[in-house]
Amino acid sequence: MNYLQYLNNAFFIQKVQRYDIVGKKRFEINDKYYFSDLGLKHAIIPYNADDIGKVFENIVYNHLRSTGYTVYIGKLQNLEIDFVAKKNGTTLYVQVAYLLSDEKVRAREFGNLLKIKDNYEKIVVSADEFTGTTNKGIKHINILAFLEMEELEDIS
Repeated sequence: MNYLQYLNNAFFIQKVQRYDIVGKKRFEINDKYYFSDLGLKHAIIPYNADDIGKVFENIVYNHLRSTGYTVYIGKLQNLEIDFVAKKNGTTLYVQVAYLLSDEKVRAREFGNLLKIKDNYEKIVVSADEFTGTTNKGIKHINILAFLEMEELEDIS
């Protein structure tokens, strides 16, 4: 057993498998790990402001899990979708960014989701104040509004 398994077994971290969006199967390699409690993480590893994007991603992951979703890291050819969340026969695709600060970031976050050819809900979560809009059907939601949602199926 390795140290990641020990931390996972102690519920300090959670292993998240990769999921092939086209082939609808889980991969056995290249898992990602998220902290169950960011406070404990930062007690051991001091907070670094450069990691704010990773912190946001971890917060969104924890919220998806707390609302009953089974969560995977999406793989679409050579692209990564931050989260593929499944619950009650439905799927939600989520991209997370601290800020959509320029056109390159917007193109990456929305562009990856636009390449998914099914009709499940797709959202981008960020700290931007100008949210609540859509980009070709993809919703842009402020992280605080996202965290206030108990039932994510009602995203509007």
